Order: sequence, then structure tokens, then C-alpha cells
Amino acid sequence: MHFAEADSMRERLIVGLDLPTLSEAEKAVRELEGTVSFYKIGYQLAFAGGLDFARELASGGTKVFLDMKLLDIDNTVAKGVENIVKMGVSMLTLHAYPKTMRAAVEAAKGSDLCLLGVTVLTSMDEQDVIDAGYEYDPHTLVLRRSEQALHAGMGGIVCSAEEAQAVRRIVGPDLAVVTPGIRPSGSDHGDQKRVVTPAQAIRNGSSHLVVGRPIVKAPDRRAAAEVILTEMQSA
Repeated sequence: MHFAEADSMRERLIVGLDLPTLSEAEKAVRELEGTVSFYKIGYQLAFAGGLDFARELASGGTKVFLDMKLLDIDNTVAKGVENIVKMGVSMLTLHAYPKTMRAAVEAAKGSDLCLLGVTVLTSMDEQDVIDAGYEYDPHTLVLRRSEQALHAGMGGIVCSAEEAQAVRRIVGPDLAVVTPGIRPSGSDHGDQKRVVTPAQAIRNGSSHLVVGRPIVKAPDRRAAAEVILTEMQSA
């Protein structure tokens, strides 16, 4: 599948259900029904019943991006991935360490699960990367990890849309390039340091945009999602 050529922008917008309770997440999904068909479930909701909710959404035909950012010894990662495959979710993140990626790819072999390698978190800038002990600047580290993900047989990459164009040149047209840190024109960046607008992300080669707070914290979630979809379509 050419992820960069999804049938519609609606299939390329992933709404992050970054909410504290299951009831709030269920309410958000009801409000966005008909506008959004793809949701991200991360730590906050996962530890509040979100894993069962992910199964429920997936069984009903809704796409789910499980943002677990797995990183552990190979066997632990593999066993986790085997059970996540059974959940029926569409995407799963793990940190883009070569051994971790290879173990996950082997465990997911034969399934439809798209494994995504997280390169450098969009909340990190150059000083943060230095403080973490890496010898590369964020851009170089993203590109190095993207190449490693491609060689490991991963389904895609998670990176800032600032790096999406360079990543796309490395991974080619078939892999997903999923970009968080998306903020509509004129909005607050919050704690994100490497952010772009929806239209810029699409132009840069992003296959999927992850948008959380600008939609789920909006007074009118459906309207907020429609604004972002319009921006994406203008790219």
C-alpha cells in the first residue's frame, strides 16, 4: 500500500484521544463520528481502560493507532507485539532501535499491523538530544533511524513534519510517514518544539497527521477537525 496516496484526507487524519477517562474518549468519538475514522490511543487513555476501548473500536471497523512506544529486550517486545496483533489495531509504535524493530517485525509477520519506528520525539530539540547522550543533532538522528527502520522491514516512521521530506526520500513511497506535532495555523504550540501546520505536513510528504489537543480540547471538536481537514486539502 502506498500510504502517501491514501484515498482521502479523512483517512490520513489521526485524532489523538489524549484524555484522562474512558467516558471522555467515548464522548469525543461520538462527537467526531462521520468526520474522523482514525484514532490514537496513548499512555494516558491506555491506563484508564483504553486498551479494551482500542479493541472495541477496531472490531467495529474504526482504525486505531496504538502509541505504546515499545522498547525492551527482544523477547519481551516480540511477545507484546504478538498480543497486540490479536487486538486488531492498525498501527503500533516502538522506539526505532534496530534490534527492537527486527524483533517486532518478526513477531508481526503475516499480519496487517503497521509497525512505526519513533525516531526523535517532537518535544525534543537539539539540546534535549545532546542531554540524552546522542552524538547526532535531531535531524541526523531521525534520518539514521529512518534508514534503520527501512532495513528492518518496518511499516513506517514517526517523525516531525519538518523532517518528513527528507525521511520520505529515504524510505520511498510505500512506508507510512506519521507526523505528530501538528498545529493549525495560528494555534498555540503547547509543549511541542518542532511543529508545522497541516498543509505544510502534507506538502512535506507526511502520509498521516496526528492531532490531539487542537481537536479534543476544542469547544467544537467536529468543527476543529473540519478546519484541519480543510487545511490538509489545501496542500
